[in-house]
Amino acid sequence: MMTTNLSNVKRILNSERSDFLSETKFIFGNSENNNTLIKKGDIYYANLSPVVGSEQGGTRPIVVIQNDVGNRFSPTVIVAAITSHDKRKLPTHIKIKSGNDSGLPKDSVVLLEQIRTLDKKRLLSKLGTLNLNMMQIIDEALLVSFGLSFSSKNT
Repeated sequence: MMTTNLSNVKRILNSERSDFLSETKFIFGNSENNNTLIKKGDIYYANLSPVVGSEQGGTRPIVVIQNDVGNRFSPTVIVAAITSHDKRKLPTHIKIKSGNDSGLPKDSVVLLEQIRTLDKKRLLSKLGTLNLNMMQIIDEALLVSFGLSFSSKNT
């Protein structure tokens, strides 16, 4: 349930200011801003706890794999967990180099079998963004993870 300061709302409703929209965003929060900043390929630290069983948990890096339309309008975001541990070489594991673009402190692995939908409130801080080439590799591994095939033929 949203709580607001009633006197501030009355002040704005009774004022003759033309920037009513910006005033209401100040009082109620600007959720639109949160939605437009998150992009596919962004890497964030996120709080993945609580977990059950073999799910990746704790505060760890994730990569956003949801499309940008969903990122803009949904209160949730689809992500894949990232680990710095050298895992088994699976077709759903994509290696990422540490450095400026990714923002990761160590070479890491995207675990595309560890996909979750998170509320955007779980995203803590942005580390970096993967380039288009890396995202194409991740997209191909997602096809494997979901058991999908891609055909460029029109059938």
